[in-house]
Formats: sequence, structure tokens, C-alpha cells
Amino acid sequence: MKRLLPLVRPFSLAFLFCLLSAHSQASQVKVTGGIVEGEASPDGEVLSFKGIPYAAPPVGDLRWKRPQPVRPWQGVRDATKFGPRAMQKRIWDDMFFYDEGPSEDCLYLNVWSPAAPQGKKLPVMFWIHGGGFFAGGTSEPRQNGHQLARKEVIVVSVGYRMGIFGFMAHPELTEESAVGASGNYGLLDMVAALEWVQENIAAFGGDPGNVTIFGESAGSWAVSSLMATPLSEGLFHKAIAQSGAVLSPWRQPPSRLEAEATAVGFLEEHFGGATLESLRELPADKLIDVFWAEGLGKFSVCEDGYFFPKSPSEIFARGEQRPVPLVVGWNLDESGPEGFLRGAPATPEGFQARAKEEFGERADAFLEVYAAATPEEVKRAAADYAGDRFIGFGTWKLAEEHARTSGAPVYRYRFDQLLPLPEGARADAQARAAHSWEIEYVFDVIDSKDLPWRSEDYEVARLMSSYWTQFAKTGDPNAEGLPRWPAYAAENDKPVLHIDESPELQLDTHRSRYEFLETLPVDL
Repeated sequence: MKRLLPLVRPFSLAFLFCLLSAHSQASQVKVTGGIVEGEASPDGEVLSFKGIPYAAPPVGDLRWKRPQPVRPWQGVRDATKFGPRAMQKRIWDDMFFYDEGPSEDCLYLNVWSPAAPQGKKLPVMFWIHGGGFFAGGTSEPRQNGHQLARKEVIVVSVGYRMGIFGFMAHPELTEESAVGASGNYGLLDMVAALEWVQENIAAFGGDPGNVTIFGESAGSWAVSSLMATPLSEGLFHKAIAQSGAVLSPWRQPPSRLEAEATAVGFLEEHFGGATLESLRELPADKLIDVFWAEGLGKFSVCEDGYFFPKSPSEIFARGEQRPVPLVVGWNLDESGPEGFLRGAPATPEGFQARAKEEFGERADAFLEVYAAATPEEVKRAAADYAGDRFIGFGTWKLAEEHARTSGAPVYRYRFDQLLPLPEGARADAQARAAHSWEIEYVFDVIDSKDLPWRSEDYEVARLMSSYWTQFAKTGDPNAEGLPRWPAYAAENDKPVLHIDESPELQLDTHRSRYEFLETLPVDL
């Protein structure tokens, strides 16, 4: 054996060098702008590429302009760290980020792909984060795509401009624009990122002809918006909308003129007679300070005449949206009882009094569909109504209109899995399936949150991630080993898959609630 060692050692070193060289080549990809180098997961099964620029930094003269082509770089760009998230301040305790902080330079995306060659192009899942169009980012641990990539899909997550940077319409901006519109820059960023996917995803093993967009909350609003805009033609082929849609009558995008008037008034109040040139020269920190203190809720999606040539509701009603297969749903507890009770006692008498205060002569109709005869039923009914107003109704409307006018299949769900309470929770705390709490399950990364997870939680995560990836592959979430999930069918056959540890298929048992909400005036 001793005589063999001099031969074995050079061979081993050469073999190791070949392995390292092959790994380096696998983790280097040429994209628009140059070469990026990512990294492999500890087990070598998944490659990740983080912080890839898909457009030029929207700073200086590019503030409040459509995304511009990415600027080339020299050499190999490190793609092992997340790019900055969009300008924002901390607002929700359940959001944690692994990036280096917010920046106006925020147009970056991330890619996760299986490391082993597949011999075929893989489906692409394009994730849009939520956060009300003013908060959030791609570096949250619960949005990490590495587990989904193990199911033979490519995952892309995108950062986009938000708040006053991403959604301010203004008459001067409209005048200088080549398309005669302003606002919706954050949505245009998503279009640019989808165009990047079309041009580059094949280099990662992805199929540009099989792209599924999916998102939660504001990300779900963005999904429905991308379905509605003519600018997205050919950029995606399936959609998943988790808790939100642009079709709620109480949250319809204002016209461009209304959005411009809001901006003019806001800027006049807080910046006097500042010119557009001087506003572009303002430090981003100064703008975000004023926006965060006084402007939350003032700058969001608008009907600009370009991204939206007409109202989204009209687009869906006429069947002019992208006719793609759709998975759509929301969570059991999108809001809490206080969203309706507003200090009233959680008793049948208090609930009835609030109903009369809120609905007047429609109170009896409300109490018929949101019936409650005990304090516990009052809490449930109040939470149901608040959640329907906040999320449920608009998302239901998306399912209904798309099924009615697109000719494409619609698969509807409700997420009912109650998350375990944290250790040391208050004695009166109740387990809930609250807004955004399905994200960890969809990405199959429930361990990203420190909770006393149970075996059934891991099973629900396996179930949801399997449904989602199967839908991305085929346009149908059904597969061997998964509970049956039929699409919407005849007029009165609207199945809903209730997803928890014991998935159950039901007809639309709460349809009367949404039909009641359809009768309410927009200003109520």
C-alpha cells in the first residue's frame, strides 16, 4: 500500500480540483449585465443566486421613472448576499430580514435552482412579497426558495419600489413620461423582472415558457394586477393569488388624476413649492421620514391609463385579463373581531348594536349571513366580516370573475391550519390562521419561525408546497398522493379546499356572505 500512496495522492488532488472546478462553473451563470456567482446549499442539492440586478438603480434622475436597463459590470459578481430591500421603516414584528437594510437602490432578484442537471427545462415560480406596497422584502427567512427548488422548480423572488418611491403619480411626471402616465413604478418593476426571467432563466435551467407568478397580500394584489395589464402578455402562464386582489370595491385604485391630486397636495404640504428636480435631489432618508410619518396609505396602485388602460374591475368583467390557470384563496383569520366590534362588547347584544350602527336598514340582512347567538359566535362572526372586508371579498371576486370570463381553470382554497402558540403565550391567547401565516407552509420552511411545531404542521407544509409546485408544473395542483382538489365547475359547483391537518373539500358554504357584500354601496 505504501508504494501506491504517491500515485493515489496526485489522483485525489486532481479529482478534488475537478470537483471544485465543476462546482464553480455550476454556480457561475451569465445573465444580462455580466456573470454572477452563487453558492450551493450545505448538502449541495440547491444553488442560490442572490442580489442579481435586473434594472438600473432607480436613483437620481431615475427616481420616479420606468425601470431602465441594467448596467453591465466587469468580472464575476458575487451573488451570495441579498440585495437591499426597498426604502421603508420597521412596522410589523413578524418581519425579519437578512439583507443589509433598506435602500432606494433596490431592484434586485434572487434565484434558487436544483443543483443536479435535470435534462429538461424546469418550471419557474416567480414570487412577489407582500407588505401593503410600503414594507417587506425578499430576504425574509419564510420566503426562502431553497425547499421549493428541491421539488424540481426554479424559484425567483423580486424586490420592487414601494411607497412614495414606487407609486407616486404627479402631473409633471406624467408630462415628462413617454407614455403619458405616472405612478405604478413598483408594478412596472415587476414587469421588468418578468422580462429578465424571459431573457435569462434558461441559463439557470428554467423554462421561460412555463412561468407561474405567485404572491401574498400586496403580492397577491400584484398578481391580479399583472393578470389585468396588457404589459404582461407572454411573460407568465399561471398565477397563484394568496390573500388579496385588486377587485375589492372598497379598495379600487383611484384614477391617475385623483392620485396626482393626492401627491400634489402631500408635496405642497410637506415640501412647499419644491420642483420635481429638487425632489429628485432630496436624500431618500428625508423622503421616507416624511412618507412614513404622514403618507402611509396615500401612495399605492392607481388606474394610470398605461399599466391599467381601464379599471381592473372592467378588465376582468370583460374577460380581457390573462386567461391563465389560477389558484386563489385566503386564510381563516384574515382579521380579528376588533376589526368590526371597535370596542363594543363581544355579546349578541353588542354585535347587533354594531350591526345597526354600521348598516342601518341593512342590519337584518347582515345578521342573517353573519349570524351569532353566543359570545364565541360573535367573535367568529365579527372576525369573519372584518376579514371579508379586508381580504376575503376582493379575493373571492377574483375567483368568480376569472372563472366566469377567462375560460381558464380556477382552484380555490382556504388556509385553516391554526399555528401553534409560542411558548409563554398569554393564557387567553387563541391559535389562529392569520393573515400571511400560510407563507411558511407554502415555502415548506416552517422552521424559519421559532414556534413549537407539531408533526401535523410539517405535513401541511409538505401538502401546500406539493400542491403549489405541481400547479406550477402542469396548471393543475392534483397529483398522486395528494387529496383531490377539483376546479370550479358549473354555476353552483364552486368547490373550496380547506387546507389544514385534515384537508376537506367543501362547496362555497359562505357564498351568502359575499353576495350580501356585493349589495353594499362603495362608500359604506
